[in-house]
Amino acid sequence: MRENAVSGRPLIGVSTYLESRASWGVWELPAALLPAGYPRLVQAAGGLASMLPPDDPGYARSVVDRLDGVVVAGGPDVEPARYGADPEELTGPPARERDAWELALIEAALASGTPLLGICRGMQLMNVALGGTLVQHMEGHREQIGVFGTHAVEPVPGTLYESIVPDAATEVPTYHHQAVDRIGRDLVPSAYAADGTVEALELPGPAWALGVQWHPEMGEDTRVMAALVRAASRAAS
Repeated sequence: MRENAVSGRPLIGVSTYLESRASWGVWELPAALLPAGYPRLVQAAGGLASMLPPDDPGYARSVVDRLDGVVVAGGPDVEPARYGADPEELTGPPARERDAWELALIEAALASGTPLLGICRGMQLMNVALGGTLVQHMEGHREQIGVFGTHAVEPVPGTLYESIVPDAATEVPTYHHQAVDRIGRDLVPSAYAADGTVEALELPGPAWALGVQWHPEMGEDTRVMAALVRAASRAAS
């Protein structure tokens, strides 16, 4: 058993933003940052949270080997070049350091069988990592700029997600303007919105790998994160 899991609280790494300018107190400096909802959700689900700011992608495997679980957080649009497309008018500016680092984290987690949860951008990156593509702009899945909305998602029977959240429909916090288009190899849709948008993807098999399009860190439902923590606990034992 890994030392960090002896207490019964597995170590969950969460990827972060990398901003050229952020403000706090009297300071305005470059910062690696993470909205507090992410570590709070990990903690509420029984895990220990560790921030994973962008680094040399070549170190991803050694980092993942020290973790019990990985969360790829939400954030900016994935650069379209990553899935062979040109940027459209409403696609945001690229975050190339994050793309490279988080794709390497995803590949390392999948290769090692380390439990993996992708949140919003994280789910989209999981799809891209496995050869899928994205819809670069859509309407109806955010209230307005900077404001989270809610909508219902329905699980697909027989999936991992349905085993975690068996409710016929669940209201979830949502904020995104991009979505899965062509699904990556071996991935299976496991939840949908009423308009047909894929809201969850998973990779069947012995490893635990799930992506959700919404933002569980902005709500009170800990079930998805708690399932990751349980899987991480088993992986660490």
